[in-house]
Amino acid sequence: MQTQILNGRYQIEALLGQGGMAAVYRGRDLRLGRPVAIKLLHQHYAADDEFLQRFKHEALSAAHLSAHPNIVDVYDVGQDGAINYIVMELIEGQDLKALLRREGALPPERALAIAAQVADALDYAHRRGLVHRDIKPQNILVTPDGQVRITDFGIAKSHLSTAVTQTGITFGTADYISPEQAQGLPATPQSDIYSLGVTLYEMLAGQLPFQGANPMAVALQHIQQPPPPLRRFNPAIAPALEQIVLRLLAKDPQQRPASAAEVAQQLRDYLAGRVQPTIVAPAAAARAQPKAGQPTQPWQPAAQAAPRRSVPPPRYVPPPLAAPPRERSGLGFGTLLIGLLLLSGILALAYLAFTVDLSNLLPSGGPIAGVTQTPALTPTATAQPTNTSVPLVTVPDFVGQPEATARQQLEMLGLRLYYDPNDASIAPQYSSQYERGTIMAQDPPPGTQVPPGTPVKLIVSLGPQLVDVPDLQRAPFDEARAQLEGIGLRVERVDEPSRAIPAGFVIRQEPAGGVRLPQGATVRLVVSLGNVVRFPDVIANGTRREEAVRQIEAAGLRVVAIDEQGRDRLGDLFDRFQPNEVVSATVNGNPIDQPGEYVPRGAEVVLGVRAP
Repeated sequence: MQTQILNGRYQIEALLGQGGMAAVYRGRDLRLGRPVAIKLLHQHYAADDEFLQRFKHEALSAAHLSAHPNIVDVYDVGQDGAINYIVMELIEGQDLKALLRREGALPPERALAIAAQVADALDYAHRRGLVHRDIKPQNILVTPDGQVRITDFGIAKSHLSTAVTQTGITFGTADYISPEQAQGLPATPQSDIYSLGVTLYEMLAGQLPFQGANPMAVALQHIQQPPPPLRRFNPAIAPALEQIVLRLLAKDPQQRPASAAEVAQQLRDYLAGRVQPTIVAPAAAARAQPKAGQPTQPWQPAAQAAPRRSVPPPRYVPPPLAAPPRERSGLGFGTLLIGLLLLSGILALAYLAFTVDLSNLLPSGGPIAGVTQTPALTPTATAQPTNTSVPLVTVPDFVGQPEATARQQLEMLGLRLYYDPNDASIAPQYSSQYERGTIMAQDPPPGTQVPPGTPVKLIVSLGPQLVDVPDLQRAPFDEARAQLEGIGLRVERVDEPSRAIPAGFVIRQEPAGGVRLPQGATVRLVVSLGNVVRFPDVIANGTRREEAVRQIEAAGLRVVAIDEQGRDRLGDLFDRFQPNEVVSATVNGNPIDQPGEYVPRGAEVVLGVRAP
C-alpha cells in the first residue's frame, strides 16, 4: 500500500492476515516505540457513513475492556485520509483456528482451559453491556504459554449492518452463529455462550457440529437440528462433559447457562473433578423447578412404558423468542382425568380396529436387527386379518461417503440413523484407509431390503490416529526406532559423519519433535557415524602420488609413508599402471577395499604406488 505511516505515528510493516471486513498488519508505534497490530478497514466500507460511525463507536467501546487479561487491548482508533484503522495490542501466538487445523481435536483439559478463559472475557464484557456477536476460533488468540486473548469485541456488531442476507444471517459466521441470530433476532449474552459452545465442540471433536453445502444450510441446522453426539467423534469424551457442551448448544437461549461466569465455573469444576457423573437436561430441570407464582403441575399417571429403543432426539422447532409465556388454563384435575380416560378408550378401540398381522413385513431371513418384532394377533371368527404390503427400501452403500451425505440419504429414504450412547459397536474408529468424517462400516450391509424406519448403524472414521512425535535428538538409534515404531510410525535411517555426536546416536530428525503425525507416517532419523571421513577415490584410477597425497590430507587424514611396488610384487599388473600411480592404500594398518569408505578422521595412511 502507498501509505506506510499512518498519521505520522503508526508504521505498517507486514501483513498478518485479512478477512472480509479488514486486513491486519504488524506495525510499530513510532511515538511509544512498541510493536502493535494495525487493523485497516477495507476501502469499500469507507463510503458507508453509518457503518463507519458504528465501526468507530464499537471500537471505542471495546477499548474500555482492555483491563481484562483475556481481551486484546485496543490502543487507538483513527483515520488517515480514506484509511480507517484500529491500533491494538500485538499478541505473539496464533489463532485457535490455525491451532485446530494443525493439531486436530485437543485434549479435554486443554480445550476446557481455553474455553474457560474465553468465558471469563465474555462475562467481563457482558457485565459492561457489550456482546461480542462473533465468537469463533479465528477471533481467539492463543499464546505459546496457553494464555487466551479475544479480539474483535464489538466489531461484529458493525459488520451485521452490511453484508447481511434477508434472513439476517452473516455468511462469514454461519458455522458458529446462534439459532436466534440465524433467525434475524438480536444477539444477547446467551448468543455468545452458544457460539462458545460450538467452539468448544470443535475443540473436543476436531470438527464442527454442523456442516453443509452453503452457509444457509448450516444456519438452518443451527435452528433445527440437534448436534451429533460428541462421543461419536471422540470416544474419550466423558458423558458429563458431553452434557455440559450440549447445554451450551441448547436451541432455546433460556436453557443455556444464565451467564458466561456460570460457564467458566462449570468448566473449572469439571477440570477439578467437582462435576457430578450426570447432569440433568436443561428442559427437565426447567420442568422440575416451577417459577415463583406458577401453580404446580398436577400429577398425571404415566403411560405404560414401551420396550426401550434407541432413537435420535426429536428435532427442535424453536418457539418465537419474543413471545411472552402463555397463561395456563384453569383446567382442574377431574377434567383432565376424564379427558385422559376418554382418550385411552378411543386409542384402545383404534388399536383393535386397525391392528394387522405384521409378520409378512419381515424378510424370510428373520427379524431385522434393531426392529422390535410385533407378534401377530389371532383373528376372530368374524374378522379376517388384513394383509398390508409395505414397500421395502434397499440400503445403499454408505462406506466412503461423508457422514453428512449419508445422514441426508437416510432421511430421504425414510430410514433412520441408529444411535445408542451405550453401544460401543457404533463408536467412531481410527482408520488409515478412510478419511476423517467418512463412513467406514455399516449395518445392514449394502443391498439389504428393509422396511421404512429401520435403524441403520453407521461407523464414522476418525481418520488416521494422530500421535505426538517425540524429540529423539542425541538418543541411541535403536531406542529411537523402538519409540517411533511403538506409536505406529515408520522409520527411515540416514547415516552421516558428525564430529559432535557419537556413532549410533541421532543427530537430527525430520519432522522435529513436538509435531503430530498420523499413524503410518515416516520419520527420518539422521544417525551419526562418528568422527569419520570418506577416503578419497585415488586407487587404481590413474591418480599419481602427488595428487593422491593432496586429496588425502584435504580429507583430514595423514600420509605417513609411500610404498613403492615393483614387478616382483605386482607381477603382471606392473605393466598396467603408470610410474608413481597409486595402486593400494592402508588406513591404520587396514587395507582400503573400495573408494568412499568411512575411516577415522586423522588416521595414518600408507600409499602403495608403482615404482618409477
